[in-house]
Amino acid sequence: MAGSKAWLWLALCLGGCAADPLLTRFNATMNAQDSATLGLERWCAARGIAHPARIEAHGIDDAASSPAGPAIRAALGVDAKEPVRVRHVRLQCGGAVLSDAYNWYVPARLTPAMNTALDTTRVPFGKVVAPIGLHRVALAGPAPAACPAGTIRHDRAVLHRDDGLAYSLVSECYTRANLGR
Repeated sequence: MAGSKAWLWLALCLGGCAADPLLTRFNATMNAQDSATLGLERWCAARGIAHPARIEAHGIDDAASSPAGPAIRAALGVDAKEPVRVRHVRLQCGGAVLSDAYNWYVPARLTPAMNTALDTTRVPFGKVVAPIGLHRVALAGPAPAACPAGTIRHDRAVLHRDDGLAYSLVSECYTRANLGR
C-alpha cells in the first residue's frame, strides 16, 4: 500500500473499521487500485452485488453548485482562467449505489473523445481516462464536497496521467450498499 494510501486508511480505521472484517476487506480492495471504478467492479463481483459486475455513472445535475475553488485549482496546477469542469455522479452496480463522487477535471488535459464521453455517456471517469493513465495520489484534509448519510469511506485524491500531469481531483463517498448482500 502506498504511503499516502496507508495514512488515509489508518485515519479511516481510527473510527473502528478493524472491528468489521467486511469493511476491512472493502478497504483493502479499494486501496489495491488507483481506479475507483476497477476497485468497485472487483468488489461488486466478489460480493455478488450484480452479474455482470458493471459500474455505471449516473449523473447528478448540480455541477454549477460545486465550482472548482482555489484549493482544487492549486491541486490541479491551474489558474483561475483555465476551464475546470465538474462531474457529479452516483456509481451504481446492478442498481445499488456504491459511491457518490465529485470529479473536477481539466478538459484540456484529456482528449476530445474523452470529453465527449464524459458529457454524453454513463461510462465512469476511470474507464474513460484509462488510456492516458490513472495514477492516484491521496489527499488528506476535509472533503471538498459533503458526503451523504451512510458513508462508510471517503477518498480524496488527485489523478495524474502517465506523464505526471495532474488532470483531476476526486472526492468519493462510498455507501453502505457496499457491505450489503
